[in-house]
Amino acid sequence: MLNRRTFLGLLSLSAGGRLAAKNAKRLFSVKPPQQDLATWVNPAIGTGGHGHTFPGATVPFGAVQLSPDTYNQGWDWSSGYYLTDTSIMGFSHAHLSGTGAGDLLDFLIAPRVGELKLQPGTREQPEEGYRSRFSHSTEKMEPGYYSVMLDTPGILAELTATERTGIHRYTFPQSDSAHFVVDLHHAMLTPVKKTIIDADIKLVGSDTILGGRRVRKWAPHRQIYFAMQFSRPWFTCDLYSGDAKQTATELQGENLKAVPHFRTIAGEKLLVKVGISMVSSANALLNLQHEHPGWDFDNTRRNAKQAWNNELARLQITGGSENDRKIFYTSAYHMMCAPTLADDVNGQYRGMDQEVHVLKPGQHNYSTYSLWDTYRALHPSFTLWQQERVPQFVNCLIAMAEESPGGMPIWPLQGNETFTMTGYHSATVIAEACVKKFPGIDWQRAYKSMRKRNMDDDYRGLVSYRQLGYIPADEEKESVSKVLEYNYNDWACSKVAEAVGRHDDAKLQRERSLNYRHLFDPDSQFLRARLRTGTWTPNFDPRSSGHGAIYRDYTESNAWQTAFGVQHDVLGHIKLFGGPEPYVLKIDALYNTQPGMSNETLQDVTGSIGQYVHGNEPSHHILFLYTYAGQPWKTQKWVREVVETQYRNDPDGLCGNEDCGQMSAWYLMAALGLYAVDPISGTYILTAPHFEKASVQVADGQRLVIEAHRKSPSDRYIQSVALNGAALDKLWIKHEDIANGGTLRFEIGPEPNFHLASSPASAPPSLTS
Repeated sequence: MLNRRTFLGLLSLSAGGRLAAKNAKRLFSVKPPQQDLATWVNPAIGTGGHGHTFPGATVPFGAVQLSPDTYNQGWDWSSGYYLTDTSIMGFSHAHLSGTGAGDLLDFLIAPRVGELKLQPGTREQPEEGYRSRFSHSTEKMEPGYYSVMLDTPGILAELTATERTGIHRYTFPQSDSAHFVVDLHHAMLTPVKKTIIDADIKLVGSDTILGGRRVRKWAPHRQIYFAMQFSRPWFTCDLYSGDAKQTATELQGENLKAVPHFRTIAGEKLLVKVGISMVSSANALLNLQHEHPGWDFDNTRRNAKQAWNNELARLQITGGSENDRKIFYTSAYHMMCAPTLADDVNGQYRGMDQEVHVLKPGQHNYSTYSLWDTYRALHPSFTLWQQERVPQFVNCLIAMAEESPGGMPIWPLQGNETFTMTGYHSATVIAEACVKKFPGIDWQRAYKSMRKRNMDDDYRGLVSYRQLGYIPADEEKESVSKVLEYNYNDWACSKVAEAVGRHDDAKLQRERSLNYRHLFDPDSQFLRARLRTGTWTPNFDPRSSGHGAIYRDYTESNAWQTAFGVQHDVLGHIKLFGGPEPYVLKIDALYNTQPGMSNETLQDVTGSIGQYVHGNEPSHHILFLYTYAGQPWKTQKWVREVVETQYRNDPDGLCGNEDCGQMSAWYLMAALGLYAVDPISGTYILTAPHFEKASVQVADGQRLVIEAHRKSPSDRYIQSVALNGAALDKLWIKHEDIANGGTLRFEIGPEPNFHLASSPASAPPSLTS
């Protein structure tokens, strides 16, 4: 296990559903917003440090992410690009945003003049291959557009995109030897086994190349196809297999390249447009013909930017510094880089069973669900400001569960299950949509797959979990974390079980979701691993990831972060500590304990404040737990601290992997003053908003307005809060109270209000109390 169409129809509606056709029409409005909010987006954020983002061109939730590749192996090159590199291999059409594992980088194009070189060369000596040196000072990045001057051949590269196509424009010098290297062997490399299983390529006429490949990497059996057209005919195009020139116009093999040759005059612009598909090159060509039939690069660039402005206009803020606004809108931008569209304009898609399926009108297939990460803040945020898309995402997960040999999706990527991370949090995302009563979803169908995983499957310790109430650490890796994840998945399944009338199931699932109690050690006040005998594992060290060299007990964390991993039964967890006071003392200690791991170095453990690790997801809800324990001012203090210290407007501006929008979603939701510790409960914890005013587009085009009145920018403590003019005596709120709009007004001061929401009666909901 690793640790790390536009829409073609209206959304399907349930009888009595609240998403009317006008909402779906509104989703695709091309009316320009009043502000050019895209100017506040800095795509460079996260391209340094351990952010793992890409700087290239894409549109919201688009299948194509056309971006430069500077290297294709190594952890910090998971997106194919890293800030410290000074040469570019070329430009490929699919990238991952902020993941902890690498894949994709499909169909690289390298523009060249001069001697033909079929290998990329090294970062140290790029002149040995088709790489080109470049300077970051010549890069231009904006939503839907990327450009850079390639120094070695002296070519200006410009990129833009539609949902399923990438458009390149290259300004060449005068040359009799201009050419492109189209490299089907380029991929995210693996040192253990070959990455490219096989590929095919075909020349059609004198301006079109078709092809595809099967790839074995993080996604073990991925299929991807392309159709590539040039703005004018080549004078010759050579095909290579294993770097040996072939005379055929169609090839199959493992290492294939095409090299179309041109003669150019100074300043001549050659355009290349590429459609992609997971089904076939014929579908890729159909996508290309449908989405980009002409050659108007500038109009495509404007449309891409307009698409981003339309989406960003759902979130409008007032106040904060220039850097604050850039961080906020870049966060929103990164939150729409996944999930990614994974169907064709004819409704076909490749399912998790590797078969070709046809969607019902108005439905879509998506890829790139980093669910262990994104169930925490990204998907809860979508239930507010991307409500039209929620049924699409959920229906896609349900179809995946039915089609996949692996069952409930874990971390699905382009028709493959990667099985990355613990739990099965597709159930969490589905259950949240159920609790929040989203229409257009067949809950009976959903529960069938959920129940199979929950009740029947022999999957990663679930049998022992059902039998013993815990998972023996001498039989299963990361046993403590898996118990906590399965607890929350039980909670998720219970909500859908209740909705479909399976009350006995729901009762059992709620009871089983309390299994964390079997791992609570009252002496140390940590959640600890047990052996099959029931005894605690030896050699316990809360700063360690596990009890021995073979088995980690915790997933990308140690006992300190995992100590607070109970999200649905916080009040019940507090009781195990003896009440709120010792519970708060334990959280306090988290920030004052020596950071780091005592037994190993984990790349994901970054952004540390003591043993609080903001760079990785197990810590993300911890700051908000003070509110359950009657000390919400500490939540307000620490949230402000993290917002100001762990996010910056620079390439190294993320303290950990972006993880397909989760790191950014934490910032955006915290800055709005809302965070879902327990998304399945349908509630949000309230904290002090970072901006003077925020306006969030919610259902039916309505707006949720969040106002924060403070005398000084440094004020961070809530004095009072009112919803639609009515004062609240608690610091949590139901989704249904704000999902259709309204006004939340906060009064913020320099000192804590120790009386507000400090009584047990004002605590947020919990399974037990």
